[in-house]
Amino acid sequence: MTAFLDIRNASRHFGGLKALDDVTFSVEKGEIVSLIGPNGAGKTTLFNLLTGQLAPSHGSVSFMGRDIGRLRPHERARLGFGRTFQISKTLVSMSVLENAMIGAFLNDRSLPKAARHAAAALERVGLDGVAGKRSGDLTLGERRRLEVARALAMRPHLLLLDEVMAGLNQTEVQEIIALVHQLNAEGVTLIVIEHNLKVVRAFSRRVLVLNRGQLLAEGTAEAVLTDPAVVEAYVGGGASS
Repeated sequence: MTAFLDIRNASRHFGGLKALDDVTFSVEKGEIVSLIGPNGAGKTTLFNLLTGQLAPSHGSVSFMGRDIGRLRPHERARLGFGRTFQISKTLVSMSVLENAMIGAFLNDRSLPKAARHAAAALERVGLDGVAGKRSGDLTLGERRRLEVARALAMRPHLLLLDEVMAGLNQTEVQEIIALVHQLNAEGVTLIVIEHNLKVVRAFSRRVLVLNRGQLLAEGTAEAVLTDPAVVEAYVGGGASS
């Protein structure tokens, strides 16, 4: 059976630096997969490779049986890729609804249709009550949810969340975990970069560990997080860049 997302021997080099080195794994439709690793391990580089911001130095990326290695980011988005970014990309001078509409415009050229889909995405993340608010006035937790809403407005099949819970309080973290479960129950496949290992245990059945650009471990959360090599990568410092 063809994997939903299939990465084979993917590498990305920046001069002599191997940010990703021969990474191979697959994701099945309907999974929630956590991607963890020390700072500088290559996690965001991998996301950029998947969504087309970066091209692989060698290796392949296939989505629903199609090689997408030559497709640009907007072409992959139209296939069903959605993502958030580690550093917030919220347009602070625009309203919450207008920010969400940016995602909706991928598939909706009509302003009223884009507004309806954006409003529905805001409702899904609990921001419908602040749709008219200037996004620069949102709390950090609200901005994180707005990033998710903008990605959802694109109607993705695969959603990549890059440290979407960073800087949130415990209540906000629990809200995001509940949202991830809800989206997954609605049919969205997710890959989540996360540093909080308690959070990883809370929602992910399968965990991938990157260290120094290589896939260090893969398996259930409990098995991976007790793996001595994984513990050493975190406690011992792991990657340095």
